[in-house]
Amino acid sequence: MVDIGAASPALAADRRDGRAHAMPEAATVDVAAADEAALRDYEEFCRDAVHGPCQHPVWVRAWIAATGADAVIVTLARGGRPVVKLALEVVAKGPLRIARFIGGNHANGNFAALARSAATHAAGPDRAALTAALRKARPDIDLVFLSRQNPRFEGVDNPLAGLAAMQSPNISLAIDLAGGFAAVLERHNAARKRKKLKYQLNRFKQAGGYTLIEATTPAEVERILETFFALKGASLRSKGIADAFADEEIRAFFRGLFRDALRESDPPFLLHAVEVGGEIAAINGLSVTRETVVCEFGTYSNADPRTSPGYFMDYTNIEWACGRGKAIYDFSVGDEEYKRSWCDIETWQFETLLPLGARGGALALYERARAAAVHALKSSPMLWALAKRLRARVGGKNPADA
Repeated sequence: MVDIGAASPALAADRRDGRAHAMPEAATVDVAAADEAALRDYEEFCRDAVHGPCQHPVWVRAWIAATGADAVIVTLARGGRPVVKLALEVVAKGPLRIARFIGGNHANGNFAALARSAATHAAGPDRAALTAALRKARPDIDLVFLSRQNPRFEGVDNPLAGLAAMQSPNISLAIDLAGGFAAVLERHNAARKRKKLKYQLNRFKQAGGYTLIEATTPAEVERILETFFALKGASLRSKGIADAFADEEIRAFFRGLFRDALRESDPPFLLHAVEVGGEIAAINGLSVTRETVVCEFGTYSNADPRTSPGYFMDYTNIEWACGRGKAIYDFSVGDEEYKRSWCDIETWQFETLLPLGARGGALALYERARAAAVHALKSSPMLWALAKRLRARVGGKNPADA
């Protein structure tokens, strides 16, 4: 198992080698409202930049359009040339205001847009310069809270690694696709997985057959997402978990995201589903980058639990990613047994906390304490199992079935 981020450059001194390194040029930081001109400039910059899926211009525009976000584009330049761009939104947290990555809790595996010509974390912004620019442009912001950042993405160090404040409380799991799908299977109990697939195919046949679907029209996007919202909502409620997709603004965002992605020559966001007996049984929402496929979300129907349609969806998506020549299939944030059965890469992401005043400093202390508590809870199998049972009981589900 490869562990990325346990001793990340985000949380340690630079130990690349023992030689002296030239200091980077002084940086300038600009903060601009995300109007049409700023968004077009961001899109142009991203054409030749490394960035996370949730920093893609299609994601940024879809979120702003659906939520009316108070968004800003932060640009770090060196020698008059932009090297890093951050698309952020300013939101209220009680009486305070925080700046965060666009997408809120739906934005995972974050990685600020970084010019490929400056692909090193040494190109990151100076804390004082960034803080001063934000204070001047937006004195209403109390805290910059940039969560769930990957320390590396597609072979490139995160430009914000030097601003890391703490490790994220949740692990992210992924699969190395080297050698293709057959090799992936051999590394992860091929005989058992093939046996399970054979059983599933027989069950699907008995139920009337199956069809794999990739949404390629707005109508297909709408149909698959409406099914997803219904299935996911029921699943989350049964576990006592708040439905993160219940808000109509969030639903409008995902409709716009997957619909708008279809206009791209190589869609960066895709919906995959499997129909069994004419009914959608499982759904995965994917982001697709140059080297990586990320499963951003998924759900499945419990109409016939013996068919395990969620497992089948993952199996076929991993095979699809291998067929596209991708290097990594990423299950995103969260530690689940079904992910562990495939994964050989663990990533501990990091958080950036930049207080812009005393109130922001107090909130930063609270967020640190909260993250530490969550990490401690999830690091104890006994405590985490108890927490899930209590959560399920509150949600109205028999704990024995949780």
